[in-house]
Amino acid sequence: MDYCVFIQANHKQWLGALISEYAFRRNSSHNDKFEVRFMHNRDFPCLQEREGQRYLRDGEMRAWLNDDLQSFTPLRFAPPQLMNYTGRALVVDPDVFAVGDVWDLLSRDMEGAALMCRPKSGNKGRRGAMASSVMLLDCAKLTHWRLEENVNEMFTGQRDYMDWVSLKLEDPDTIGLFENEWNDFDRLTPATHMLHNTKRKTQPWKTGLKVDFRAADTFQLFPPKHWLRRARRALFGDYGLAGRYKEHPDPNQERFFFSLVGECLEKGIITEQQLRDEMRQGHLRSDAFEVVERWRIGKDAPKMAAAS
Repeated sequence: MDYCVFIQANHKQWLGALISEYAFRRNSSHNDKFEVRFMHNRDFPCLQEREGQRYLRDGEMRAWLNDDLQSFTPLRFAPPQLMNYTGRALVVDPDVFAVGDVWDLLSRDMEGAALMCRPKSGNKGRRGAMASSVMLLDCAKLTHWRLEENVNEMFTGQRDYMDWVSLKLEDPDTIGLFENEWNDFDRLTPATHMLHNTKRKTQPWKTGLKVDFRAADTFQLFPPKHWLRRARRALFGDYGLAGRYKEHPDPNQERFFFSLVGECLEKGIITEQQLRDEMRQGHLRSDAFEVVERWRIGKDAPKMAAAS
């Protein structure tokens, strides 16, 4: 098929990926026009075989861990090759959930761009970093994206991971911009087309669990939190004393996610046993069933915005 949505995943974010797929299908009236495919970290030997090896990240060499919460991120650059450099792909993180109809994005005029995305927020965005967490790709124009070769370059120090995922290695003239609402960072409004729970520490399905991701480790003299973070990791390991996931500050985003979970349970798309397995592995909050009941569809469901 000429159009495909690719959802990245690993074992820690598999539930999010399943709910993401359901949201894309649920909210599109054009499901016969596109595929949805998963890209799971475990299925890519070029990443699995690198466990513990050091790669270049933000100017420093750092150990690669397949157990990290975001060990799927290099897979953002795999779809053109998986599509044999033909057709159009949309690649998203597993914590991105469609609110409107994704076909409105997949089928839009890219005006000659090889890819479309939005800028990152905050200081990173002001320094020219782009958000590769949601990208619309014209695969025929991205023949230089060769995953295994590009991953190898990270481990030889030829390719900096942060420059890569920030799209700073791309010709800026080939990058188009879509509306921020197609990758809405922890913001759910009537205009939102795709919600991205990008702040890891407040992802709604992880509230109360121990933090299991490595914070950015860029060395800076100030603020001193960077010194403290490195000292903590050196003394207690990657996750030691890292705290717990917090409640999302917007209850409507918790409601949105768990309403989708409730629908998936009712339709048999996921089972209670699957959710209990996710809890047992520490990937899903222990009160998930209670939260599903609290926000069960039909009682206080969020409204789905129509994409324009």
